[in-house]
Amino acid sequence: MKDIPAFAAELADCIRSLHNQGHSPATSTNYSFKDDTDQLWVSRSGIDKSSCLDTDFITIDAQGKTQAPYEHMTPSAETGIHCAIYEMFPTTKVILHSHDLYPVLVAHNKKSLCFEGFELQKGFPSVTTHLGEINIPVFPNSQDMNDIKHCMESRKEELQYQVFMIDKHGFYTWGTSLFEAKRILESFSYLCKASWYLTN
Repeated sequence: MKDIPAFAAELADCIRSLHNQGHSPATSTNYSFKDDTDQLWVSRSGIDKSSCLDTDFITIDAQGKTQAPYEHMTPSAETGIHCAIYEMFPTTKVILHSHDLYPVLVAHNKKSLCFEGFELQKGFPSVTTHLGEINIPVFPNSQDMNDIKHCMESRKEELQYQVFMIDKHGFYTWGTSLFEAKRILESFSYLCKASWYLTN
């Protein structure tokens, strides 16, 4: 069996915490990371995130194909999205996914989400003030991961904040560290919740 990187335990701990906050109801959401050798690891399909362990990650290649010794295991159905992010943003080290309720509510039938004047806008990369607008893209949901990849590629300039929403589904964040990806996830979740309460 391939040695599991120590980081896998740290990410599994984060996943259990996110589950407890409502980010992964049922067996939803998926996660991945790139180890020190640039090997990709992704969470396997159908696991209960409340009990996620380091052993729940399996290796894949850049196209999302499971590698030995995990050929008998099934990676997340959305592994293609992870591969697209790593391809488009090569400095990415970790990817988080959330099915938090408020982003789903505020993004419904929208092409993008606009936040203006919120302090937590500074949780996004390169944002140093609450002044101004932050726009986060919303993509249509699809069972074909190539459809979502196409949306990402055609609207790449809108992915500068390292987060995007999928309508009636959830959102993805990524970063050069778990700290960065988690900060973006928490900032986006907060802004969506605040927006929902301010407009309803």
